[in-house]
Amino acid sequence: MSRIPPIDRSTTNDSVRVKFDAIENQLGIVPNMMRTMAQSGPVLEAYLGFGAALRRGRLPVRLHEQIALAVAEINACDYCLSAHTALGQGAGLSADELAASRDARAADPKAAAALQFARAVVDRRGDVRDQDLATIRAAGYTNGEIAEIIAHVALNVFTNYFNRAAHTDIDFPLVTAGQLA
Repeated sequence: MSRIPPIDRSTTNDSVRVKFDAIENQLGIVPNMMRTMAQSGPVLEAYLGFGAALRRGRLPVRLHEQIALAVAEINACDYCLSAHTALGQGAGLSADELAASRDARAADPKAAAALQFARAVVDRRGDVRDQDLATIRAAGYTNGEIAEIIAHVALNVFTNYFNRAAHTDIDFPLVTAGQLA
């Protein structure tokens, strides 16, 4: 059961309803995570703004989802694993690619390098080694793309911690951390 309840659309203010309408137009639903974040307008705005900015970046959507899955598995966030498994399927990731991503692996060497770098960022709390940067650069990533990988990690750490702290009710098909296929 959720420790921070989600906002009910029918009892909230017009500003939040407008945001909910925009989210629903994009995703088809207003996920419980965003309804829970709406307890604080600035929190929901920060999340939506950060995500929108990163979607305009250079990294492909498939990689966004792969990074989200790797970070969620590391942080044992079932909500985010469930949501990003569904979103990853929508981005064209196969069941094998979804499972590999959770383990920070990919068949594509460039995606694999990004996932390993993302894992290093989480594991080292940002204090990556020179070798980690040399490896990601050797895989063909620019400094701007490296900055985006770090930003994706940060956004996903935020959502992982938020959902773990709030015990957000999962409104996607359940995927459980630590249970790789």
